[in-house]
Amino acid sequence: MGMNADLVVMGAGPSGLAAAWRAARRGLSVTVLERADHVGGLSASFEVSGIRVDHGSHRLHPATPPHLLADLRGLLGDDLQRRPRNGRLRIADRYVGFPLKPAELAKRLPPGLLAGVARDAVTAPLRGAGRGGTYAGTLRASLGPALYEALYAPYALKLWGLPGEEIDGDQARKRVTADSPWKIARRILRRRSNGQGKIFYYPRRGFGQIVDALADAATAAGADIRLGTACTRIEPAAGAVVLHTSPGPGPGPRSGAGAGAGPGPGARAVSGDSVPDADSTAEARLTAGRVFSTIPMPALARLVEPGPAPEIAEAAGRLRFRAMVLVYAVHEGGRWTPFDAHYLPGPETPVTRISEPANYRVSADDPGDRTVLCFEIPCAVGDEIWATGDFSGVVRETLARSGLPPVNLAEVVVRRVPHVYPVYETGYAEHLAGLDAWAGTIPDVTTFGRLGLFAHDNTHHAMAMGYDAVDSLTETGWDGAAWRAARGRFAEHVVED
Repeated sequence: MGMNADLVVMGAGPSGLAAAWRAARRGLSVTVLERADHVGGLSASFEVSGIRVDHGSHRLHPATPPHLLADLRGLLGDDLQRRPRNGRLRIADRYVGFPLKPAELAKRLPPGLLAGVARDAVTAPLRGAGRGGTYAGTLRASLGPALYEALYAPYALKLWGLPGEEIDGDQARKRVTADSPWKIARRILRRRSNGQGKIFYYPRRGFGQIVDALADAATAAGADIRLGTACTRIEPAAGAVVLHTSPGPGPGPRSGAGAGAGPGPGARAVSGDSVPDADSTAEARLTAGRVFSTIPMPALARLVEPGPAPEIAEAAGRLRFRAMVLVYAVHEGGRWTPFDAHYLPGPETPVTRISEPANYRVSADDPGDRTVLCFEIPCAVGDEIWATGDFSGVVRETLARSGLPPVNLAEVVVRRVPHVYPVYETGYAEHLAGLDAWAGTIPDVTTFGRLGLFAHDNTHHAMAMGYDAVDSLTETGWDGAAWRAARGRFAEHVVED
């Protein structure tokens, strides 16, 4: 059977693009299939009122491995800026600096909460390590009831739509880190900081400049990135994988450089007879020696023929992602505040975070007479928030209830994202284990990435998985042992906010 490509990568997010670039540099023929009209997925940037914005708040973490950081510096040069973090966290109706400053915490938090945290610290040995059970049980045991009820319980309900008693303890272990709002208690009690998490890396033209650069580098190395191309069926065969493709859904609302614009800087023209025109319904075939899938694992189960057993397919349907509405408020009159982000864990508003992208960078391209704020609102597809048409009232009400400055609102732009956070509902691990085991049996197909593994990750984790996947693809075949080791490393990471 003739091969169209040594490797086909499904999905042009950070993990898929990193894999495509690394494989193309090794001399492999690589084709990337992306159903959207731009690269990057949630890591892409676009313009609102002439200002580059992201899909929520994104940063490149300082824990990025040196070899990955060196590669990105080589691609972006001085545009990859080292920036100080300057956020705020609202707790007990008042703001504290983020990254957390122990002396400020001790002064700003209510005496009752501080007394509760101190009491819980004394009784911590009696509660055990808190390494199992539910999210609520894990955090009550490890950090104490006082902090859990003040911060984590309301935040969990907003972020994942479930009370902590219905969320698996893995959610806490994947999201509670020493350098995020999640471990505020340890900072309070230690009254000192280890200096971690105070800086981040961010490109001059928005976070999406990273995926645009990866895509450009992959293309320059010989990779064929096909935008607007959806995979409709996957047929593993002897020594090859046959993929059927058709046109994707086409440009989304306000895609690319702004309202009504075509694909942005990261978009690449689709070429070649095997890809139909945008208004064609004809399918095309593509044959690959190996397939890397970064699409949601439940979606992969629907594409592969033959698919998983009925009970596994049913379990796949129980894995849920939290959706999010991103509301971009254009504020006239210059910068809104000097802070890069405000975290709002309390129940007074459905918004979990407000970020100001222009404060993440230093760029002469950002206008001085206006700015854009991004309001992140977790939800479920089809619920009341998802269906809301006018968010201007939500913007103003959130600011008033959160004690934040008002905005001189000139425009509101909305994006709805169906797959943002995996929800580790109690029982998820059993559903995921069967699906993951099945995915591991698909000949010549490997799945990874945030969607592909139903996992929380940062951009550097996603890129590392793409590199590791390519490194497991040796001249003598697939190195299963190397890949299992990589999967083990990935399973141990925690996500930094």
